Amino acid sequence: MLFVQNKACNTRKYVLALSLFASSMGIGSTAAVAADASGNYQQERAACLSGQTQQDKKTCLREAGAARSEAKRGKLNGDASSYQQNAQARCNALPPADRDDCMRRMQGEGTVSGSVDGGGIYRETTTIVPAPMPSGSEYRPAPVPAPQY
Repeated sequence: MLFVQNKACNTRKYVLALSLFASSMGIGSTAAVAADASGNYQQERAACLSGQTQQDKKTCLREAGAARSEAKRGKLNGDASSYQQNAQARCNALPPADRDDCMRRMQGEGTVSGSVDGGGIYRETTTIVPAPMPSGSEYRPAPVPAPQY
């Protein structure tokens, strides 16, 4: 009987140790995300305080804090697919005739000017459309005057 109790006790210790290990892995990864977010926040905060950004100090600090909060929640990512999805959603809101040009601008074609701090980024593409050719019944060449000798 003592042997059975001892074995059950060892099993409980094993399960407890395994569950503690598993939970520490989760805490460790959460701590790593928090540490990374905190490190980025410290860098962004230092840039705000030294005036190295194009934002005023109050706005810059607020944005850095918001980014840190989102990073801690795991909602802040910088992968290209999320940028592509955002651009696609913005362009889909336009009339169908304008969507292709919008996507070309979002992919970097054309010229870009302005800034977020200045009120917005202006993206411009130029598309040259040839004039339509007149049909045969509408086109009449101008008469050529007869030469005078």
